[in-house]
Amino acid sequence: MYIFEKAKMQDAEAIHVLIKQAAQKDQMLPRSLPSIYENLRAFCVCRNRRGKVIGCCALQVVWGDMAEIRSLAVMPRYQKKGIGRQLVQSCLKEAKALGIPKVFTLTYVPGFFQQFGFRVIDKKRLPHKIWTDCIHCPHFPDCDETALIKRI
Repeated sequence: MYIFEKAKMQDAEAIHVLIKQAAQKDQMLPRSLPSIYENLRAFCVCRNRRGKVIGCCALQVVWGDMAEIRSLAVMPRYQKKGIGRQLVQSCLKEAKALGIPKVFTLTYVPGFFQQFGFRVIDKKRLPHKIWTDCIHCPHFPDCDETALIKRI
């Protein structure tokens, strides 16, 4: 059994490790520990039965009508068990509760997000504000991720 909940202060270092491991595999942008602390309220986590953080995901509000699902990471040994699915569903539920009408993501695995009703869009249709983190990416300005969006 897994526990899904909002991240707590003591989870920041575990979230940092998950994101760092995924970033080393070029699956997402790295995030510094200070950045995780600053944005901790955006994160939800999954814990195993011993309370260890084994997955994370963030819903980052980027504009008055839009949020981004980002930093979705699950420990390799816990992948393919529905944890990523539940983390994304938690973020979508939070977006709905906040009254955010659109949620987007940038990903290397568009099929995963399409199962939630996300559809592929041209990255140029996203507001320029979302690209502030992208300047730290080794692929910038030639982003090779797929942009997807979902209306809530």
